[in-house]
Amino acid sequence: MCWTDWDGNGLERCFMSQDDNQLILEGVVSGTREGTYGAYYSVRTDALFRTREVLVKYIGGRTLHIAANGDGNWHDILSDQPIPSLDGCFDVDIGVTPATNSLAIKRLGLAPQASQHIVAAYVPLPSQISGDFLPQPVQQRYSCLIEGKLYRYEGLFRGFCAELAVDDAGLVIDYPDTFRRVVAPA
Repeated sequence: MCWTDWDGNGLERCFMSQDDNQLILEGVVSGTREGTYGAYYSVRTDALFRTREVLVKYIGGRTLHIAANGDGNWHDILSDQPIPSLDGCFDVDIGVTPATNSLAIKRLGLAPQASQHIVAAYVPLPSQISGDFLPQPVQQRYSCLIEGKLYRYEGLFRGFCAELAVDDAGLVIDYPDTFRRVVAPA
């Protein structure tokens, strides 16, 4: 699938593969949110959609490579150090893509009208990085409006709310005011 910034700038191409043991998202982004950037990302989950490994490379910039054990404990692969600030996080939210919102939706499996508060490992946009390039724990809430079709995402850490339509695979179609799905170039 492909997304563009809400205003039609930039382009992201994402590939998802899933089997009985894991789900993998892999994508490249040319974005314009809070400045221009290029990025490559790869995310691997386990069978329960808990994030297990994340790689983000900003073109001409920084690289992040982290892993989680499935019990909410994270490790920085590049520095070979634990990341205790992310203890209890099961989801990753990469700021340059709507694809990772789909992972939390799939993991939570919310019933209609149900909501759940989570703490996600937020990977910042290039313009948001200060100091070490590591995710920050952020408060979020997901609510099921129409099961398998429409969810409310609340970025409690920044006072943001959006209704996210998803396709049959559970991937975000449109993320109002931020990303919109486009037809993949041939």
